[in-house]
Amino acid sequence: MNIKKSYYTPSVVEAVLLSAISIFLLSFGIIKFEAAPHIPILVVIIFLLFYGLLRKIPFKVMEEGLINGAMAGIGAVILLLFIGLLIGSWMISGTIPTLVYTGFSLATSHYFYAIVFVITALVGVSIGSSLTTVATIGVAFISIAQTIDLSMAITAGAIVSGAFFGDKMSPLSDTTNLASTIVKVDLFKHIRNMGWTTVPAFLLSLLFFIFVSPPVEEADLSNINHFQDSLYSTGLIHWYSWLPLVLLIVLSIKNVPAILSLAASSLLAVVLSFINQMLPIGDLLNVLFNGYVSETGNTALDELLTRGGVSSMFFTVSLVLLALAMGGLLFTLGIVPRLIESIAGLLNNVGSVITASAMTAIGLNVMIGEQYLAILLTGESFQSQFAKVGLANKNLSRVLEDAGTVVNPLVPWSVCGVFITSMLEVPVLSYIPFAIFCWLCPILSILFGISGKTLTYLK
Repeated sequence: MNIKKSYYTPSVVEAVLLSAISIFLLSFGIIKFEAAPHIPILVVIIFLLFYGLLRKIPFKVMEEGLINGAMAGIGAVILLLFIGLLIGSWMISGTIPTLVYTGFSLATSHYFYAIVFVITALVGVSIGSSLTTVATIGVAFISIAQTIDLSMAITAGAIVSGAFFGDKMSPLSDTTNLASTIVKVDLFKHIRNMGWTTVPAFLLSLLFFIFVSPPVEEADLSNINHFQDSLYSTGLIHWYSWLPLVLLIVLSIKNVPAILSLAASSLLAVVLSFINQMLPIGDLLNVLFNGYVSETGNTALDELLTRGGVSSMFFTVSLVLLALAMGGLLFTLGIVPRLIESIAGLLNNVGSVITASAMTAIGLNVMIGEQYLAILLTGESFQSQFAKVGLANKNLSRVLEDAGTVVNPLVPWSVCGVFITSMLEVPVLSYIPFAIFCWLCPILSILFGISGKTLTYLK
């Protein structure tokens, strides 16, 4: 099935107008009414269907466009379900709690901002969720910074930088899985390829936070210590809890397909869970489907640890299918092909294609405020252009993360921006200058695209 087959060819003005209306409907619903993106997407689909009927396009044709678009995301859906399974199994085996506990052990008042950045990065990679990292360990660090009279803006910038490093590089992250599967790139190849921009951005950010950290000799780390003590009391912290992660890393290095790697790691984690908790089979299966529920009595820690399960992925799965269905309809109506055709003359080399795709992802983040849609729409729109200039799809998946995932928290009215502000009580415009990692990634991505360095070409 071909998502990119057009039935109708609109004029450039018509395509621009339809795109503008669609973006307005999406952004108005998401930003103004804070609606889940599913409803605005359905509104746009209904609008496009009626427009197609007005243009005498058979409904059957548009329906096929919707179905073909959604079918393009089946690979992503299956992988996301395996990720939900992995997270649930890693919780009951103690793998995620042990990783988080290790992060807390690094807490110190020396080089405060740098330590905040490193710990939030480690926790973010461990749990695969930037917003959960911000809402839990991030809030604890903000309260510490306030207590010892350090900059709230710099602390928030370090938290956001670390959390979104984790969101970008974790195999547990839905955006990481989405970016790789939408352009048909193996998950672990995608993560390794992101290292070309992510590692320099991480190191430069770390140097910055080391440089700006004040010479604080002592600080009240009781919040962090309480986190750590509560975590240890769960009985989930064990040396062998590292084994599922080690297995996952080994299999990824050996280029084992992502689904098989996730399945093997989940199976090992389930075996270890019997050593940890001796759960009855029924309870174990319930955790794998509904996720792990933490009941430590520490509200913030319970929020951090209550996660995983196949059902936890249903929100993202339904969003992926709806967004791709909308994308299929946009292609069937000829809107996206007409827009790309109108600028095709400008996209005649590697640098221009990468810059255009990055700016599109950034623009969608700004206009819609939703990172999922920025990743999905940019990925679907630019695959043919990357192939045209001889670039492998993993270059595009890297751009989707560099300019899609990590840019969202820099937009004040975005989903991430609004959430982070409410959690940390630091305005987006205050922490933007210090969220170094988030704006270094798109800059490095564009610079490497222009220079031609670190790129992979089709054979």
